Amino acid sequence: MTQSIPITIPLLNPNEPGALLAAIHVTSGQHVQPGDKLCTLETTKSTTEITAEIEGFVVGLDYISGETIQAGTILCFLADSPDWSPPAIIEKSTGETFKPVGIRISKPALILAQQHNLDLTLLEGNAFITEKMIQDMLDRSSQPSIILETQAYGQNAIIIYGGGGHGKALIDLLRVLGTYPIAGFVDDDPAAGTDIMGVPLLGGGNILRLLPGRGVHLAVNAVGGIGNIQSRIKVFEHLLEAGFSCPALMHPTAFVEPSATLADGVQVLPHAYVGSEARIGFGAIINTGAIVSHDCILGDYANLSPGAILAGEVRIGSATLIGMGVTVNLRVKIGDRARVGNGATVKQDVPAGAIVHAGTIWPG
Repeated sequence: MTQSIPITIPLLNPNEPGALLAAIHVTSGQHVQPGDKLCTLETTKSTTEITAEIEGFVVGLDYISGETIQAGTILCFLADSPDWSPPAIIEKSTGETFKPVGIRISKPALILAQQHNLDLTLLEGNAFITEKMIQDMLDRSSQPSIILETQAYGQNAIIIYGGGGHGKALIDLLRVLGTYPIAGFVDDDPAAGTDIMGVPLLGGGNILRLLPGRGVHLAVNAVGGIGNIQSRIKVFEHLLEAGFSCPALMHPTAFVEPSATLADGVQVLPHAYVGSEARIGFGAIINTGAIVSHDCILGDYANLSPGAILAGEVRIGSATLIGMGVTVNLRVKIGDRARVGNGATVKQDVPAGAIVHAGTIWPG
């Protein structure tokens, strides 16, 4: 009987359930030895090579370089015969409302999620999703976990959508500002728990429509979207559709020049700098210690990781991700939905959708 082992994508960063397949070093049917490189993964914080654990043939490889792959996903199998067939798996959906790309889910859970039009792109993580988890998600979305008193927090009451690591940073930011009392957090993931740093869970995304009637009209998006920027964009869409406003937030230790412009939903974290006449688009993140020099323009949902440095007059496209410690030279333009890996130096324009690998100089 043919033997095989699955090659599973590890969770490299607890705050990033997805990783970029920066390179795939093998092809289906290829014979490999223990220690041979199978693929190279990149997150905003690390680069890791996945190697073969045993001798065997690569079977069931269904990914290409440049894709984002979720932790826990089976990349391929190593079998003792190239003719071995992997077990049947749930195929990726191409529907508009339900896209479980790279998400591990049982067939009953998938059916239940589709019946209730659940958007599983908002339920990222490395866990295998069961039918009970989907039912728990439906239960928490049906009504608030706690009852909000209409006047309990005043007109500046705010909710946080997302209970991960970025959510914790925003809890501290809001507390140090003291301007927006936190009414609670909203999260669709049953693994998020019921309390984060003393902030209670209110329920899943379906309760958003109930909260304005209880005196909460402000929200902050704590879904960073590093592994999948579309998840961050979708949270903003849900919040705006429910009637929430998303104020721009700036940590007291950050400095934004008076002539700079921050759109709604922007988050400027500790010790970041935004220079003269810079313009920051809706929902962008300027993370800890990042520098945005004079006359820079950042598109909507752009994400600058800690320590990134933009020289003057740089243009960053919409939904583009800039890794930690990246340097972008004067007047360089980086297109929409591009991705620049940690520690890269960008000297010339980067096309839309392009990938600049970690630690490299662009153009190579």
